[in-house]
Order: sequence, then C-alpha cells, then structure tokens
Amino acid sequence: MICELAGGKAYDFVDIYPNRFVANAVTSAHISASVKRLTGLSVETGECVRILNALGISGSDDNKSFTSPSWRHDIAIEEDLVEEVARHAGYENIANELPPAYGAGEYQRSEPRKKRLRETLADMGFDEAITYSFIDTRHDGVFENIPELLDEKVENMYITLQDSVIDGALRMRPSILPGLLDAVRLNLNFQRRDLKLFEIGKVFAAHAGEDNLPNECEILTLAVTGGEISEGKAVTVRELDLYDAKGALEAALEAIGVSNADFTSAEVKHLRKGQTAAVSVDGSRVGFIRRLSDDIAAGYKFKHPVYVAEVDLQAILDIATIPIAYRPLSKYPAITRDVSLLGDRNVSFSAIREAVTEQNFELCRNVNFVDVYEGKGLQENERSITIRLEYRSDERTLIEDEVEALHKQILTYLEQKLAIKPRF
Repeated sequence: MICELAGGKAYDFVDIYPNRFVANAVTSAHISASVKRLTGLSVETGECVRILNALGISGSDDNKSFTSPSWRHDIAIEEDLVEEVARHAGYENIANELPPAYGAGEYQRSEPRKKRLRETLADMGFDEAITYSFIDTRHDGVFENIPELLDEKVENMYITLQDSVIDGALRMRPSILPGLLDAVRLNLNFQRRDLKLFEIGKVFAAHAGEDNLPNECEILTLAVTGGEISEGKAVTVRELDLYDAKGALEAALEAIGVSNADFTSAEVKHLRKGQTAAVSVDGSRVGFIRRLSDDIAAGYKFKHPVYVAEVDLQAILDIATIPIAYRPLSKYPAITRDVSLLGDRNVSFSAIREAVTEQNFELCRNVNFVDVYEGKGLQENERSITIRLEYRSDERTLIEDEVEALHKQILTYLEQKLAIKPRF
C-alpha cells in the first residue's frame, strides 16, 4: 500500500512477519534534509547513514530509501527514521526556535490599520462581537453577499460541513449578518435596546479552482439600532438612523486611510427597498449599507429599525494609501458658502462633490454635506441637497468679489453637468 507523507513523500508499507526483513522503505530526498526539516539539527548524510546502519536499518545505494529490520516494528515512516538519528545526535542539541508560520498567526502588515479601525469604532460607542463561523442552512440566499465572493460556476456555492459542532449549523458563513443579528436579538431579549455592534471576520464560499479550496474573505459588518446615549446619562438623546451607520462606516474607513468612499442607490434583497446604498471605493463596489428589510426584521421579531452595513475589508486594505502629510494651519481665514441645489432625486451628494473637485480650483478647499429636503413644495421626483463650500488661500486673505466669481463658476458647471441649480 502506498501512503502519502508530508511534503509530498511516500513510503511502502507491508505487514511485518517474524524473522523476515521487510521492505517498508521510507522515501526522502536525503535523510539529512529530513532531519534538518523536522528537528533543525544539521547532521551530515554520511553520519545519518552510519547511525541507521548501526541500528540495523539498511539504506539503498542512493541513500534515498531505508529498510527496517524485522525486530523493529516501530519503524514505518519518515519521522521514525528522523527520531532515531536525532536520538543519537542528541536531543539537547535541538535549539529553541519558533515554528515556521505560513500566513496564520503571523503579524500581518494590515494589523495596525485594523487596530485603528477597531479603536475608532470603540470610540464611537461600538462593541465588538465575535460570532460563530458556521450558520444554519435556512440563511441560504437570504442575505446579499459582498461582491465577487460567490462563484457562479459551481453548483453549490456554499461550504457544507460534514460534522457540525452545533445541531443544524452545517454552512460555513458567506455573511456575518446572521450571527450579528442573532447577537442583536439576544441583547434585545435582555432589554438592551440601544445597540452598536461590529464584527471583523472571515466569510467563505465555494470556488471552482484546481485545488478546490474555498474562497475566504475578511469583511467588516456593522449593526445599529435604538437610540444615542450620552456618557453618564440613562435617557437616549435621539433615535439612531441610517446616517449614524453611514457616519460610523465612513469614520472607520477614514481611520484606515480611505476617505473617498461613495454611496449610491442600489437594490439589495435583504435590505429595505428605497433605503439601500452600495458602497464603492475607487470605482469598485465593496459592500452595502441601509435599513434591514421588513420581512427579515419580522423574522427576528425586531420592533425597531435595524441598520446594517457589510463591506469587503480585505479589498479595502489592499488599496494603497497615501501617507498622511502634515502642514501648519493657514493664517488666513476661510470663507464658506451654503447653497441648496434643486435637482432630480437620482443626483447624489457624491456626484456633486465629484463634479466640484474635478474642476480643481485651488481656492475651493472642501465640499461638505449639510442637509437634504424632500416633500412639500417640490415635485415627486425632486429633492434639495444643501452643501457647504469652503474657500481659502494660504497666501492672502480672500476678497468677496473673487469668491463670488468662483462660486458662480462652480454652480454654473454643476447646472451644466448634473442639471441642478440653486434653490431660492
């Protein structure tokens, strides 16, 4: 019978009979290389062969295979030969060293950024959750997964466990949301209504590759519900909404050097229709954010809105970031202009900000969101977005006329490109 060994080696194994030499030959590139790989001892090939021959273990002409004698029933695999050599070379000569690591357990380059992300969310009142990596099959297809996780080429896109640790939990999770929503429900059952939870963990999906190994991806998931509580107070200040979840996600991404995340309207099956946004970085979609759909909320018996976000953290961390440049504050004051822009409901603030920044005016330093209005006085397909433009020079104090001229030029460009105009 041919058996496979670690490192791609093989050996022949046959039954051992009394008074008979048996060809259970252990294959290795060189016995000294095996000793070095498994124990760290540097023993020359000749010395290894001498030790084994003295023990009655004969080697082939090329010293790549060895035959154990009939009285050594305990010698069958490569490690047994290495143990004999190490025993005579001296266990005390084996140095104390850390075992080699191949990814798992190593300190990754992304660790400092993930630490800043965790600290930022903790500073905003979030608690980190750790949930199981395996979930029930009833969650199959319920939640929208992050882009490019599932492989459409395979028949079964989910990873199934042969023996589940928990009864019914047969799937390796393709989303963290099932576990995080269970944590929300558990807290609500214990009358903890005001919650901000996040989790960083891996998700899994089948892959149609040559090695048949599954896809693994590290993602960030948020869940927000209830009210905002000030430190030292028991009464909530206000109810949390999707802007709290969006602001938390933006702050977390900025903590790891990503400040250009865009939020655009999208349709996601596990989120409420009309209250869903896709999250994109550098033009690539990395996840979703919005309010949990009514059907799923009813399944968990949530009586209050739950806002969730899930993004591909691994893809975000792979984006090269520009080192932070520090410079002194300007001695000259800034001039701000708030303007309400009336246009189609499909025009987003990110599109407005991009249209302003692409003009590349040196004096226009910042474009910030102020407010949005929909309702009385506007058409059904219209809305008003209020933005704040900041103008400043590092060399002199700006005068009203040049700011006004630049401001009008920006508004004219916005009207031409996005068909939006100031609302008076």
